[in-house]
Formats: sequence, structure tokens, C-alpha cells
Amino acid sequence: MTGMHAPPPPARSAPLAVQVVRQYAPNRGGLEDVVRQLSGQLLARGFRVRVVTLDRLFSAPDRTLPARETIDGVEVVRIPFSGSRRYPLAPQVFRYIRDADIVHVHAVDFFFDALAWGWPLHRRPLVATTHGGFFHTAKFSGLKKIWFNTITRVSSLGYRGIVGCSAQDARTFATVAGRRVVHIDNGADTAKFADAGAPAPQRRLVTIGRFSVNKRLDRLFDAMTQLVAENADWHLDVVGVPGDHSLDDVAAMIAARGLRDRIGLHAGLPDAAVRDLLGKVSLFASASQYEGFGLVAVEAMSAGLMPLLHPNTAYADLAGNHPEIRLCDFSDARKAAADMTAAFALLEKDPAGYRRAAMTAAATYSWERVADRYLEVYHTILQDSRRRLPATGLAERGGRA
Repeated sequence: MTGMHAPPPPARSAPLAVQVVRQYAPNRGGLEDVVRQLSGQLLARGFRVRVVTLDRLFSAPDRTLPARETIDGVEVVRIPFSGSRRYPLAPQVFRYIRDADIVHVHAVDFFFDALAWGWPLHRRPLVATTHGGFFHTAKFSGLKKIWFNTITRVSSLGYRGIVGCSAQDARTFATVAGRRVVHIDNGADTAKFADAGAPAPQRRLVTIGRFSVNKRLDRLFDAMTQLVAENADWHLDVVGVPGDHSLDDVAAMIAARGLRDRIGLHAGLPDAAVRDLLGKVSLFASASQYEGFGLVAVEAMSAGLMPLLHPNTAYADLAGNHPEIRLCDFSDARKAAADMTAAFALLEKDPAGYRRAAMTAAATYSWERVADRYLEVYHTILQDSRRRLPATGLAERGGRA
């Protein structure tokens, strides 16, 4: 919870926004950070905020976390679950939304479906943010499409608004939820790593994120093998937390390529330590096959780093809006290495000018701006709830954010 100070507690009469998310602090990741940042912005704007989440981390399933805690002024309630990490069953969620003025579900999982289908029981206004849905990998893609076009389509009827947090998500969910879909790009903590990158160009890269299969660290390491063969000065820092891959799994991938001296592996670093690390780095790299938005790439730009991204749909959308981003096809290690070398040469021509442009681009994703757009959605839904209006599309009522 570094860098966020809790505002004075809101009055008990203030509206209560309940954020429902499968993983939260002490876990760290993009989804958790979005909920943390939005919760802090809501507190600052006079809401009471409760986060309902699971009582065990997927990375440490044998440890049960405290049932209740207050973090940065946010009430955190943790509930037991069964089933898989992909679709954890946690019916106790209904207990903790009864007094909510609005319920905000993050991601498309059990919570998304259960709260929609259970609406006749709780009758709380629902809004959801997609966070990539469940299309992070191509595994079971046929089954996922069937589920999306049947179960997800019906579940979406329970939501007053669905926020697609990338252009890709907005396009996808519009096929099942129509005009109730609102496109609001994810916010980024643009202050956390602001201007942290190396002031002079360095042949050093960083990748940041959970050690998940879709991140394709193997492909990034293959490209590093090519880079180091051409110039031994190249170095990569891998920063993250265990996911599908354990720390030992990632270390084994590095060792198998003979890159122990060229790749540093860092698990669970606090933000201050990451910031110090970025002071030696000029480039951010991600070989991810799938992203819901590209949050860490925006944070990298806020540090003045040049992002080198695999052209998945979300990254291609992001690069289409920001010429500061370079696309590299990591499915071809030799070509990716050549593209990375060319990107570094471009950076060397005008490092100060690139740095200014990257940080200016990142500023458009500040949480202050993004939270204002979420508040428009909240206020529209709350206004309609008080008037007992039907849940028609936000765009039809002039509430499009």
C-alpha cells in the first residue's frame, strides 16, 4: 500500500461502494492495484468503500488471511471459497453487499455470474469492470466462447453498466451487452515511478508482472539470448510475483539458457525497491500473448522508459494511440532482438525528448482522470436506482464515460 494516504473517514450517511474482487492485498498485481487505486479515489470523493475478496491468496493457498482488516481507510472483508482459482465459489459474498448503494464487480468469474443471477435476492445496483474477461490464454478457447455467448451474455443482463477497461474489452463485451458497455481505459499510478528511469540510455531492460504462462517469459529470454550474443552489455531484470510459474521455475528457464549473469530475478519487491531498480534501466519489455489493457506499460512510460511490446491486441491498440511504444514480435527471437536493438538506437538519438513524450503520454492515464469517469457511471446508476428506472444503456441516457 505504498504511496497512498487514507483521507478522513467519510460520514456513515455517505454512499457505500462495495468492490468485489477475487484477490486483493497483500497480493500484488494489476487487478489488485486497480481496485486499490479506485477505492482510494472513491474515499477521497466522499464514498465509503468496502472490498470483498477471498481469504486465501492463490500463490499461498495454505495460509488463511484475517477475515476483516482496514487498509488505507478501506474496509476489507475476506471470505472462504472452494473450487478452482479460475472459478472460485464464494457464496458468502451475498452477506456483505446487503447495505451497499452500488456493487462493483471486478473481472468475469463466479462473482460476476452469482451476483447477476442472484439479483432478485439482493436487488443492489451492479456495475462491472471486465479486466480482460477470461480470454487471457488460448487454452479451452472453444469452450470459453460458448460460455461467453451463453452464461456471460445472460449474466450481463444483471448489470446497469459494464466498463471495458480497454478498447479490446469494450469491443468484445459490446457483442453480449450492447450499449450498456462503457469504454474507460484502466488508470495507472503515474506518480509511483514518475521520472524514475535512467537519465542516460542504458542497454538494460525490465519486465514487471506476475509469473504467468501468458506473459511468455520463455520468449523474452530467447530474445535475450540473441541480444547477449550480439552485445554482452545487455541486461534484463525480471520483477514480479509467482503465478503459474514459481520462482524456481523462472530461475530454471534462465539457467537453461545460460543467462544467470545477464538476467536478474526479483520476487515481491516493494515499490521503492522497484523504483531504485528502474534508475538503471532504459527499456521495458513484455512478450505477453494476452493483456487486458497494458497497465504496466503505461507505468513504464511514466518512468521515462521505452516499452517494447509483443503485438497482442491490447498492446497494438495502445501502440496505435502512442508512438512512444515500439512493437516487437517475440515469437521470432532473432527478429525481436533486431527490433530491440533498433529501438535502443532510436532512443539514443534523443533520450531527453523521448523521455518527455513518454511521461506526457502516461499522464493521460492518471487515476484522478480515470476516477472522474467512473464517478459519472456511478452517479448515473445511483440516480436511476433512486428513481427506480429500468437498467437501460448508459449511452442512451447521456451517461457514457
